[in-house]
Amino acid sequence: MNETVNIANGGRRLRPAVDELEGSLIRKVAETNIGRDDVIPLWFGEPDLPTPDYIKQALVQAVTDDHVFYAQNRGIPPLRETIAAYSSHLIGRDIDVDRITASVSGMAAIMLTSEVLVDNGDNVVVVGPVWPNCKGTVFIMGGEARTAPLHADETGQWHLDLDDIRSRCDERTRAVFVNSPGNPTGWIMEQDQQRELLAFTRERGIYLISDEVYIRLIYDRPRAPSFLDIAEPEDRVIVINSFSKTWSMTGWRLGWLTHPADLGPDFSKLNEFNIASPTTFVQHAGVVAMRDGEPFVTEMVERYRRNRDLVFQRLGAMPRVTLSRPEGAFYAFFSVDGMTDSVEYARKLIAETGVGLAPGRAFGEEGEGWLRLCFAAEADTLSAAMDRLEPAFS
Repeated sequence: MNETVNIANGGRRLRPAVDELEGSLIRKVAETNIGRDDVIPLWFGEPDLPTPDYIKQALVQAVTDDHVFYAQNRGIPPLRETIAAYSSHLIGRDIDVDRITASVSGMAAIMLTSEVLVDNGDNVVVVGPVWPNCKGTVFIMGGEARTAPLHADETGQWHLDLDDIRSRCDERTRAVFVNSPGNPTGWIMEQDQQRELLAFTRERGIYLISDEVYIRLIYDRPRAPSFLDIAEPEDRVIVINSFSKTWSMTGWRLGWLTHPADLGPDFSKLNEFNIASPTTFVQHAGVVAMRDGEPFVTEMVERYRRNRDLVFQRLGAMPRVTLSRPEGAFYAFFSVDGMTDSVEYARKLIAETGVGLAPGRAFGEEGEGWLRLCFAAEADTLSAAMDRLEPAFS
């Protein structure tokens, strides 16, 4: 009998890489409190606004028009063409449709990237703190995720040491992974560092994976810097993006990759073995979301800007809190003087204040001592949360 199922004879139940995966520490904090009327839940990273009606109507129309059958592995041509046109306009450079592959989500795009690059014994250098699933995909494939930590100064501003990234790369390094704007920090990698990192990965012949799902959620310019601004089409650069945050479509599960054209057949094969293709009628709705969505995006970003300023003003005035003004995404990531165990502290806050926050350790050991608050919520809700938290942080 195969050892993976021969439990009675002491065989392995699962592959170790899967068996040893850790569950989300955010969910471990939240799971027993979800649905409580007396808790203000600011723990998950999700827009609170429902998907706009024009996208819902597009979905209904797609189903009515019988877009309910299998589609091409890399996505329906209208979606890939729309993504290419949107990306070209956003970046200001031509992004050819051959470089676009649709995925069922940004998360699936990250998994596909690890599947195409990582083998047993390989490693990927990941800038952190970061959403833990990014590292998890490397681990699933039998690789090692090596963290190159951001460092916070005395004001809470985050900084990246590129020499640290270089020092962590060796002959088995397959890629460097960057998430900017960052979850949970709100940190943004500016173009001078992007150029320097791209030059290094070119020199070493390794891939550069850029998670840019928050590229539109930025508060001092129209969008964040992208590696697509500076990379050539043939560069070993893979950019991850998603419909979830920008168009408030988290439950729809739709994302995309921008990659060198020669990887298209490989991503096509992997999509075939994982999902065949993203859901066909969701793809048709995605075309309309992207094509007609600029007014919604503008309104949403302005709403988050007001929320960010409210949270920064209130939290930043609390004596035990160190917090810098978030540059991008929709999170306040802050440290609390005297906190040593962010998981237990987050649980304590729920019990004592009724406010649910994400523990910093959920984003790696380098996040310990910090908490994440998602400010994608109604202003009144955020004000109430600040009122509850103020006694705890004073």
